[in-house]
Amino acid sequence: MKQQRKRRVDEALRHVLEEGVEELSDPAVGFVTVTGVDVTADLEHATVRVSVLGGQKRRDAALRALDRARGLLQSRVARELHLRRTPVLTFQYDEGVDRAMRINELLDDAGSSASEGEADASTTP
Repeated sequence: MKQQRKRRVDEALRHVLEEGVEELSDPAVGFVTVTGVDVTADLEHATVRVSVLGGQKRRDAALRALDRARGLLQSRVARELHLRRTPVLTFQYDEGVDRAMRINELLDDAGSSASEGEADASTTP
């Protein structure tokens, strides 16, 4: 599959799955966001990256709920996208969101420390 087509399929899958996840009635899925999809060249498999608001317990519960809804979501993909094959979905927690939040915290802390240092320096004679 050509790279441009792959990107279009990835994005179409992400869009359909994002809507599908929003419509799931399982309360464990309430805090899930689809952050990306990576489909294999043969359209056999798709890794769906998700972020989950909350701690480890909420993340585990959300991933279990998504696994239970896999068939429903795959059916939706088949119905809406009319691909040659409907990929088998695998859900994976996207740690990129956590890393970005951690970097922001570190930058905020560094900024606070720098401003405190400047304030201390200006008050010393």
